[in-house]
Order: sequence, then structure tokens, then C-alpha cells
Amino acid sequence: MVLGPEFAPLAGLAVALVHRRRGIARAAAKALAVGFVVAIALTALVTLAARGLGWFGPEVLDTARPQTGFITRPDRWSVVVAVLVGVAGVLSLTSARSSALVGVFISVTTVPAAADMAVSLALEGGDEFWRASAQLGIDLAGILVAAVVTLALQRALWRRVPQVVPRLETTTRERSRT
Repeated sequence: MVLGPEFAPLAGLAVALVHRRRGIARAAAKALAVGFVVAIALTALVTLAARGLGWFGPEVLDTARPQTGFITRPDRWSVVVAVLVGVAGVLSLTSARSSALVGVFISVTTVPAAADMAVSLALEGGDEFWRASAQLGIDLAGILVAAVVTLALQRALWRRVPQVVPRLETTTRERSRT
């Protein structure tokens, strides 16, 4: 599993919400917000520098981007992808068999949406900035809601496991005596 840099604070926020830990929730939300603001600001500055060097201008915002155009055209599939990302990410982190670099890529559109926000901000692409912002908002909300629901379901199921485990241990001990 390859997790995007935003997934750790999102997972921390989800855990904090499920376990009602306000301090952890505040810290995770702050890390998420500060991380995105700093990343967007730095990317905008680099874009401004490249624009100043004459490498490109606002016309790049009008260029066809068939592979990444979905980032600034959020739709119902944006919600579906965000929810699936949230479920897959939480299951990866909570699975005893979780391993890095195997499985789905978590951060399909969050980081690209933030990058597009920065570039459109630097190149004065107001409409594109707001569409990328909408995509980022959908992604973050979808991932967070799915992560909270997944963790809450796991918690409810895991609470039942201790009732089963002692019976299994007893059965195993009884078999070993015979």
C-alpha cells in the first residue's frame, strides 16, 4: 500500500473521532491543514518562479489534459473513489498483513488537486482553482467519512472477538489434554 502524505493525519483524525479524543483530533486536523497550506504555498512559489523565467504562462491552464483533467471536474465518481480510498487505507493500516507498496495507491487525487490549486493560483486561473478545491474537499471528506465508518465497524466487530477467543483457547487446551 502506498499512502499519500495526507493519509496519516486523516487516519489520525478518524481514530480520534471514533475514540472521541479531542486533542488528537485537533493535532491531526492542524497537521492536515498546515501540510496542505504549506505544500500549496511552496508549489505556487515555484510556479511563479517558473513563470517569471518564461517557462510557461497562464495558457497552460487551457491545454487539454486527458490524463489529469478529472482533477478539475469532480463528479459522483470523485465521491466513490474517495470513499474506496478511505476504506482501503484504513484496512491496510489495521490489517495484520499490511505491507508497503502493495495494493492500491492512496492519494489518487488529493495531492494532484492541491498541486492544481497552487498552479492555478500562481497563474491566475480562478475557476480552475475553485474546481480543484472542490475536488480536494470531496476527497478529504470522503476519505475521512469512510475511514471513520470503517474504524467504527471494526471496533464494533473486534469487541465481539474476546467473547469468542476464550472459548477457542479452552477448546484447544481440552484437545491437548486428550
